[in-house]
Amino acid sequence: MQAASYTTSFASPDQTRLAKIGRKARERLTAIPECYKLPTDKAEIYAIGDFLSGEECGRLIAMIDAVAKPSRAFDVDYATGYRTSYSGDPDPHDPFVKRIQRRIDDLLGIDPRNGETVQGQRYLPGQQFQAHTDWFPPNTPYWEQEKDRGGQRAYTAMIFLNDVEEGGQTNFTELGMSIEPKRGVLLAWNNADERGVPNPWTVHAGMPVVKGQKYIVTKWYRARRWI
Repeated sequence: MQAASYTTSFASPDQTRLAKIGRKARERLTAIPECYKLPTDKAEIYAIGDFLSGEECGRLIAMIDAVAKPSRAFDVDYATGYRTSYSGDPDPHDPFVKRIQRRIDDLLGIDPRNGETVQGQRYLPGQQFQAHTDWFPPNTPYWEQEKDRGGQRAYTAMIFLNDVEEGGQTNFTELGMSIEPKRGVLLAWNNADERGVPNPWTVHAGMPVVKGQKYIVTKWYRARRWI
């Protein structure tokens, strides 16, 4: 979704749930010694190295290659160049995928029923995902559909599956922060602030790959049970 106009007066649906999920994830992540919080007070963004092994990353890369198709954005056509990666969902019933999903669930302490299916993405040279939010702006047509499918996106967990030869950083554009893709590193961030209101500082972009390829998997969590 594209970053939309935002005001702090926006009365967030699921605000209480978003605040509760954020609080629990915060308590769990800050208690992990190897978990690093990015240095900003405007958003809660955490990183953990070696969350997945090289072998696990390789298996997921092969699964992504088997299902990847041109990526979709909710309200922007692929031809615009807004999101030009390839993506697909590895089989959520595969025992290996279920184990990975469970590890992410356990890390964040979020009810697995709130989690969307893990999505894999592949970026070739020149491909990108321009600046966007993972939370749903309230003034978009698709919000009417998504609010009944689990509501607002509470948390994002994203894992880099390979080192990229050049380019492919994840940039939090409003914060001036750039994260270089490194194999096995997990990024997790709260899509809301401590009050449970969607946080405009979480706008981020997948920068164009210059050389090589970039593979990631992403898991989003909703405020309520995902349908």
